[in-house]
Amino acid sequence: MINKVYEVSFEVEGVMAMFTRPDAGAAFVSYPCPTYSAAKGMFEAVSRVKSAFIKPTKVEICSPIQYTNYVTNYGGPLRKSNQLAQGSSYQLVATVLSNVCYKIYGIIEEVGLPDMNKVITTNHLHLLQDKFETRLRNDRFYYMPCLGWKEFTPSYFGTVRAETKANESINEFIPSMLYSPFDKNVSGNSNAVYKQNIWIKKGVMEYA
Repeated sequence: MINKVYEVSFEVEGVMAMFTRPDAGAAFVSYPCPTYSAAKGMFEAVSRVKSAFIKPTKVEICSPIQYTNYVTNYGGPLRKSNQLAQGSSYQLVATVLSNVCYKIYGIIEEVGLPDMNKVITTNHLHLLQDKFETRLRNDRFYYMPCLGWKEFTPSYFGTVRAETKANESINEFIPSMLYSPFDKNVSGNSNAVYKQNIWIKKGVMEYA
């Protein structure tokens, strides 16, 4: 018996995006497209259930990869001790993506057996798929999806548009890419996972 695959997808577009490369240190440089964990976070902004999760499978890059400088005032815990004491911020310069557009695809996988007191159907994979598609169509979110950093909100976030295509001129090799800051897809501990030898081929990157 072949198990049915429950697929979901969305399209996101925005003026700026930042998917930070940890290997860039304090320089704050973006990967050319969303990481697995960034894509998963966008799916979960739309819909989630306790007994299943959406696993990102691939991203289509639908606009040219363009970088630009972005300057903001940083007031977080990584400031120097004198800045923390004075309550002052410092200027943070980052290399971010500009004018981005992505189509992101995923499949629904099981976490465990559903709680029958809370889930109205035994097919919780279909439940999550239907819930995601309904909420996406109606612009309903648990929190505002973002393109990496919270201030980079989308100009479009919705169903995939037929006229948008992967940019087939994009072919890029990424020696090492952050896959997820957690060791499991659900209820994981903070333990970064990296994937090596990642390719973007004809504007498409598979999440291995």
